[in-house]
Amino acid sequence: MELEETKLKELEEEEELEELEIEEELKKLEELEELEEEEEEESEEESELKEEELELEEEELEEDLEEKQELEKFEELEELKKLEELEEEEKFEKLKEFEEEFEEELKELEVLEDAKLEEEEELKEKKLKELEEELVEELEETKEL
Repeated sequence: MELEETKLKELEEEEELEELEIEEELKKLEELEELEEEEEEESEEESELKEEELELEEEELEEDLEEKQELEKFEELEELKKLEELEEEEKFEKLKEFEEEFEEELKELEVLEDAKLEEEEELKEKKLKELEEELVEELEETKEL
């Protein structure tokens, strides 16, 4: 009987040990599950953080792109203004050239007109002299008669 009791005790102790081992295993499993859950949560948080970072980067890139486009538009407008100014300057220069040419032609015309008037004056004087000479001749002829 004692032997049976000892065996029973041993069996009970073994059972207790097994139960303890099982409990420990269960605890370990629970801890592992908790760790996995924590890791999962951390991973989710990291994913969310990465996603937020990506969104922020995307927003920054979009803003940069908008700024770049605005700058390009501004530069294009400045270039257009410069081109317009150059065109205006060219037009002004052409107008000046035209005005100078016109003044030169006007001077040439005045010189030609002066020369023509002078020539006409000379012709008139010549005709007057001729008429005068004719008159003098006629007077002399009339005197002779």
